[in-house]
Amino acid sequence: MDELREKGGKKAATIAIISNCFLTIMNIFVGLMSGSYALISEGAHTLSDVATSIIAYIGFHIGQKPADEEHPLGHGRAEAISGLVIVLFLAMVAYEIMNGAVTKLLNPSLITTPDIYAALMAIFGIFVNLLISNYIIKIGEEIKSPAIVADGKHQKTDIFSSIAVLIGVIASNMGFPQLDPIVGLIIGFLILKTAYEIGKENLDNIMGRVPSERFINQIRRVANNSSPYAQNAHNIKVDYLGSYATVTLHIELDGNMTLEESHKIVHIVQNNIIKKVPEVKYAMVHACPIGLDYNHDQEIDK
Repeated sequence: MDELREKGGKKAATIAIISNCFLTIMNIFVGLMSGSYALISEGAHTLSDVATSIIAYIGFHIGQKPADEEHPLGHGRAEAISGLVIVLFLAMVAYEIMNGAVTKLLNPSLITTPDIYAALMAIFGIFVNLLISNYIIKIGEEIKSPAIVADGKHQKTDIFSSIAVLIGVIASNMGFPQLDPIVGLIIGFLILKTAYEIGKENLDNIMGRVPSERFINQIRRVANNSSPYAQNAHNIKVDYLGSYATVTLHIELDGNMTLEESHKIVHIVQNNIIKKVPEVKYAMVHACPIGLDYNHDQEIDK
């Protein structure tokens, strides 16, 4: 499974970097040729995507490292942290786009009328970014990588920028050049919205968000079916570490069992959860005697 994740993450990063390098060169070249400042700016924006793809892959690669003495639960949170770094890049890109738009609105003399080649490049950029971003997000979801998914969503915001360039070119040639910076301002807000969504998702991951009821029920079902002696899995707690999670829970066992018997069943339940629930990498099970009235909030049994 780890080998497949590594291959998927490397593939997604390679595709993102190569495609963004290509789009950077094309945007700047066509922008200079057509006289489109917006397209040149989009080329600089796309160049920043190369950096975020590298950041996403670094976070993914670190997250794949096995547990060690200093990180007994692994390095999975590195993926969520790299997702937050991508949010910072998105915020900076949004600021630059919005700042440029406001500058043009305040100084109409800076607005130029680009030719048809800028529109054709914008259409090409929309098509390429749509294909690449959807593919990267799909890979990220398959290998359950917050960093790769965040990079794919970042890539998808480039579609908005290309649309802005296209609308600006059309509007400029129809005699409404001022529409170009207005659309750019709107696109800046849309990128900020994407940054907020990615940031919230990764912060929830780091802060230990409450998992879905479906996921809790899956763990409960696997625990209860692990042994005929294990009953009533409860007090299930999940802690996400990037692409994987750790789980603690309680099960009820016959109070007359020996310590050795209950020990074996506890380990059977733990191993079964790890084996049958792919997201779970570590599991810790506590045994309770059937019928014991127990306050799970207390730290020490009284």
